[in-house]
Amino acid sequence: MKNKLHGSIIVTYRCNAKCNMCDVWQFPTKPADEIGLDVIEKLPEMFFTNITGGEPFVRKDLPEIIDIIHKKTKRIVISTNGFFTDRIISLCKKYPDLGIRVSLEGMQEANDKIRGIPDGYNRAIDTLMTLREMGIKDIGFGTTIQDHNYQDLIKLYEKGEELGYEHATATLHNSHYFCKTDNKLEKKDKIIAEFEKLINLLLKSKKPKAWFRAYYNFGLINFIHGNKRFLPCEMGDNGFFLDPYGDILACNGMDIKQPMGNLREQSWEDIWHSEKAKQVRDMVKVCDKNCWMIGSVAPAIFAHPISPVIWVLKNKLRILMGKKADLRIN
Repeated sequence: MKNKLHGSIIVTYRCNAKCNMCDVWQFPTKPADEIGLDVIEKLPEMFFTNITGGEPFVRKDLPEIIDIIHKKTKRIVISTNGFFTDRIISLCKKYPDLGIRVSLEGMQEANDKIRGIPDGYNRAIDTLMTLREMGIKDIGFGTTIQDHNYQDLIKLYEKGEELGYEHATATLHNSHYFCKTDNKLEKKDKIIAEFEKLINLLLKSKKPKAWFRAYYNFGLINFIHGNKRFLPCEMGDNGFFLDPYGDILACNGMDIKQPMGNLREQSWEDIWHSEKAKQVRDMVKVCDKNCWMIGSVAPAIFAHPISPVIWVLKNKLRILMGKKADLRIN
């Protein structure tokens, strides 16, 4: 699975939200400085592509970007705050196989406070419901758990189950991408307790994918404790980011941006096989940030399945025996 390339395309740093855990909105790109279709055309074929930002739907040429990416990848998922409902619906009418993941940072009060978008919760829910009515299948929402929304974690999981949506989780990270160095959790014990509840609920599911989501969430607990990540990070080998300025990055988790090269000025092959790319990959190998985000974890599970499978089987058996999952950190 290591040879299956996945890419994240950051199409803009402009954003209509003002999230408390991400300051990218304070450092927006200018439209004239953002990569154009000519740069998008230079990307290689990929197994999976995430379109992200900023808020991707602020780009009026996003449909043209998707026209190009759709020919280069097996699956596209767009990460959005769900505010631009009409634009999202229009794009999904053209490409009903698109995946849409809406950021939902809690129930209404917590979400609107964290994201800084008036009535943002209702707009996001309207978008999700409209997509469902259209018959779009690859839809879901994601939450970054922090001090201000951990109480809503189980409610959000239950809402996802009720509506049939996938619910992805994350927690606070600091990096150049988020323009943040001061994100931190004050209520770690309470947050971990909610993650433990979620893990046990996921393991009770009949869906194997939910069991591996339980493993992922166990990794978030490990990250919150400040421990070494369970699986190696291989970003830069099987995954990359393209930022709005044309820079190819191994990941979005480093404190200082480390480009492998610039796709405006070079070909993909020249960048990917360059000495600079090798240097960045070497940095990733010794990186001590231990980030645990789905973009790097999902490929790692596929590449190194033994320990996740053993964990899942052991804890699924415990659930079937009427016990709780063993969530001790070794």
